[in-house]
Amino acid sequence: MPIIPSSRRDFLRIATAGAAGSALAAGAQPVLGMIFPPANYQVPPEARLMYPSGVKFLAEGVGLERMTPEGYDKVVDKIVPTAVKMAKAGANAISVMGTSLTFYKGAAFNEQLKAGISKATGLRSTTMSTAIVEGLRTVGARRVAVATAYNEVVNQRLRVFLEESGFEVLTVKGLGIERFEDSPPVTQDGLLKFSAGVRESVPKADSLLVSCGALKTLEILAPLEQRCKVPVVSSLPHALWASVRLAGLSGQVKGYGSLLARS
Repeated sequence: MPIIPSSRRDFLRIATAGAAGSALAAGAQPVLGMIFPPANYQVPPEARLMYPSGVKFLAEGVGLERMTPEGYDKVVDKIVPTAVKMAKAGANAISVMGTSLTFYKGAAFNEQLKAGISKATGLRSTTMSTAIVEGLRTVGARRVAVATAYNEVVNQRLRVFLEESGFEVLTVKGLGIERFEDSPPVTQDGLLKFSAGVRESVPKADSLLVSCGALKTLEILAPLEQRCKVPVVSSLPHALWASVRLAGLSGQVKGYGSLLARS
């Protein structure tokens, strides 16, 4: 289980120290440590495409084999030690880049996980689940349609997490994937049509969420918004947005949907 502070006062003291400790000298480049579910994970190309300068990315994986609660249970205790390793490697902030890995035990657990990382490292931290919530709130979402890569069990965990976070979830539909290696490739066109279909099945939805960091959504954000006429939030692009903001950047990048275009 993640390490958590013994008291709120203790946490605030550590958080303040971490912020001070991660303050960078003038002209220094911030370093973002990203923890991914699969083992031996490389920095995704979206990171450098969106933010080619201004931040250095580090990546580590924790060895997730299947996107199931049982699979998450096997690796969740590796997250905090991996964060400590990344802090020692020079990270100034830590982001857990796995949506289902951080929402599967609910909103309170996601908060405890961030607190445990901050206590263990002295650094500011976020998660992909926190990022999708921040993204939905930023675009004013209230009634959400959700397209995912997951099976029905994980979809229901996501529904609970989003409802705990204050959203009305009108529908959650998934591709039923537990291991991408066992499934046909998810094409950009196929993902766009699937995600748009989920939104179109609930006309009252005021936003669309596409959940799973392994889905390649960056290039389809703008086309989805044009077709669906609502803001679209997705795991990887908006986790990168939230994470670089944690490291001191604005996060703004144009051409990939309404949220990323904001300053």
